[in-house]
Amino acid sequence: MTDPAPSAVRLDLPHGQQVTHRDVAANGARFHIAELGDGPLVLLLHGFPQFWWTWRHQLVALADAGYRAVAMDLRGVGGSDRTPRGYDPANLALDVTGVVRSLGEPDAALVGHDLGGYLAWTAAAMRPKLVRRLAVVSMPHPRRWRAAMLRDARQTAASSYIWGFQRPWIPERQLTADDGELVGRLIRDWSGPRPPEDETVATYRRAMCIPSTAHCSVEPYRWLVRSLARPDGVQFYRRMKRPVRVPTLHLHGSLDPVTRTRSAAGSGEYVEAPYRWRLFDGLGHFPHEEDPAAFSTELINWLKDPEPDR
Repeated sequence: MTDPAPSAVRLDLPHGQQVTHRDVAANGARFHIAELGDGPLVLLLHGFPQFWWTWRHQLVALADAGYRAVAMDLRGVGGSDRTPRGYDPANLALDVTGVVRSLGEPDAALVGHDLGGYLAWTAAAMRPKLVRRLAVVSMPHPRRWRAAMLRDARQTAASSYIWGFQRPWIPERQLTADDGELVGRLIRDWSGPRPPEDETVATYRRAMCIPSTAHCSVEPYRWLVRSLARPDGVQFYRRMKRPVRVPTLHLHGSLDPVTRTRSAAGSGEYVEAPYRWRLFDGLGHFPHEEDPAAFSTELINWLKDPEPDR
């Protein structure tokens, strides 16, 4: 499948820095990646409503720190294939680990935000040999997420957009109406007191308006809710009882209006390895974009720490 809008997603980094764009095959689909640097692999996984470009600052910081930094577009988003099915978290996590293999690496440090964080948790539990370290941003462990959605009225209210995604076709139309105006509103509303620049918002709006992207973007959330009481969902969450056995860094913004701190905190009960919780005071749902310098410093210091439980 040809990239439907390469100019919208195959972008340069800030200040004109060049990044290598290419496609890799994994798990029966084609995935677009943006790559910079050499060294141990750090694979970056974006969330909703974004694509690989959300990691533009971290790609540079990680490459400068001696890492091979790769940001991928998840299935159905950016420059990756828009397949008719395959948006359950188990399959999406196999996309991630398949990309690690396709890059010729024995393992990777996974860094995931929002939905990408959910998939990072899942990949670490399903394919532990391919995950060297795990860093999750703005997302609780899948079992914590499920419990919060079912039992915490405040988290249910904060996640109202996910419940809205369960309607057929309406969310897709809303996301693409007025050149993606809703995407811009969500990003601004979910950010802390440091609002994103207009051009940043415009970039995400353009990417969401690539044909079929809106539909593919909401499909994972439809599965997450509709499967809560279905056998496949029950089986998935049972599999997620398997503990994560790699060092884990859990990052969260104190002002995140989408994922409550109370929902995310406590995910360490599913980690049988060094676990570090870091709360960024005064930041919202996108700490890696709201304060990229502080975020990158925290991440790189942890990646380089031989004893990350200190």
